[in-house]
Amino acid sequence: MPGQRSIAEAERLAAARLGGIPVRHDQMAVVANIYRAASAVRQHLENSVLRGVDLTWTAFVVLWVIWIWGESETRHVAEEAGISKGTLTGVARTLESRGLVQRADHPTDGRLVLLSLTDEGEQLMQRLFPAFNEEESFVTGQLSDADCQTVAEGLRRVVLQVEENGEKRRQDLLGGAAPAPRRSGRRKA
Repeated sequence: MPGQRSIAEAERLAAARLGGIPVRHDQMAVVANIYRAASAVRQHLENSVLRGVDLTWTAFVVLWVIWIWGESETRHVAEEAGISKGTLTGVARTLESRGLVQRADHPTDGRLVLLSLTDEGEQLMQRLFPAFNEEESFVTGQLSDADCQTVAEGLRRVVLQVEENGEKRRQDLLGGAAPAPRRSGRRKA
């Protein structure tokens, strides 16, 4: 489990800290547990099945996206993987140096780059994914098949809410202004 405190301890501390602040506790618990679950699952998979083939979570997700979608423009791979184009550049270079991914110029737009799996990348995913899926089964081991379907459907609805309504909500919250640029958290010198 990531961190030194248990989920029960984190929940107890949050409840104590929030005291009388009017918040929607059930919704807070859903979002907090999405984050906790994602972190725990990612860490488990990186430290088990992915470590054996020397892949990070991000590298695996990039391979997965290309494996599922086939040859794709880098901007689409980055978007599907949930990473920046800059992060994808570094990951793709590493995967290319390992012979798992190849780059090609776009046939009609020289500014664009396409990524595809090499034969070695295809073989790796064919071998790796069954072991990855075994670990997906392990981490959901306390859920029944019906529970898995319910959780998956609930999470799909969370994603759809953000995809379909998130931009309008952001504009409403910011009064139509563009969001401030992201900062690294470092202080100005």
